[in-house]
Amino acid sequence: MSSPAPAQLHRALRITRVIPEGRAGVTLILDGALPAQPGQFVMAWLPGVEERPFTLMDDDPVSLTVASVGPFTRALCTLHVGDRLWLRGPFGHGFTLHGSRHLLLGGGSGTASLTLLAKRAHELGHEVVAILGARTAELLMLPWRFEELGCRVILATDDGSLGYHGTVLEAAETWLTPLSQQGGESRGDGKPWPDGIYACGPETMLQALALKAETANLPCWVSMERIMKCGIGLCGSCHCGDRLVCTDGPVFSAQELLRALKGPTP
Repeated sequence: MSSPAPAQLHRALRITRVIPEGRAGVTLILDGALPAQPGQFVMAWLPGVEERPFTLMDDDPVSLTVASVGPFTRALCTLHVGDRLWLRGPFGHGFTLHGSRHLLLGGGSGTASLTLLAKRAHELGHEVVAILGARTAELLMLPWRFEELGCRVILATDDGSLGYHGTVLEAAETWLTPLSQQGGESRGDGKPWPDGIYACGPETMLQALALKAETANLPCWVSMERIMKCGIGLCGSCHCGDRLVCTDGPVFSAQELLRALKGPTP
């Protein structure tokens, strides 16, 4: 029996299903499994085109959600069932579930970084609230997947075209405010709700969330998105302060993110 290919080597997988994701892009379902931590990423390669990082939407079967925003992602969105895509990985440090009640915050294409985490929580019988946002309804990604996994799904759009009229963080305010400040009841065990907050989205959203989490002493982890060329810490293109997102992340605690964005101490 052959051993699994090293993460640094490309593995060719065939597309078995293409799921449209509104105007935002597609989800590609591939013909294989690739055991990974939620939040880890792979480098996807189309020969003669380019190679770019994508967080695994699912690891069994391997699934990637692609937002059509540039030449490479537009090329991926034109692939059909039977076409091949080359992957290497998974790479990076992913999410770890803390406790049993979780709040997931996904902004734009960052939503795809949270689906595998929701799957792991579902397998464990945990309670999950997923707040997903985009500029407009046509750009919302993957609400169907979170619903399949038994999450309580709350949608938010900046223009009010669907769900809460406002940003993900505004829609999540109830969960981001300590219970002592809400005047509400505690969970009964004296702990704040939720046990863990996990997020991926625009950097401005993640920075604002990290500041709020640090101020309120909320347990929070975020997945950063950066341009990556190698995925293994060699090129330095994905630096965030003194950290490399590909090897030190892409998942950081709120405190780690704030330190990285602040930069090294002189």
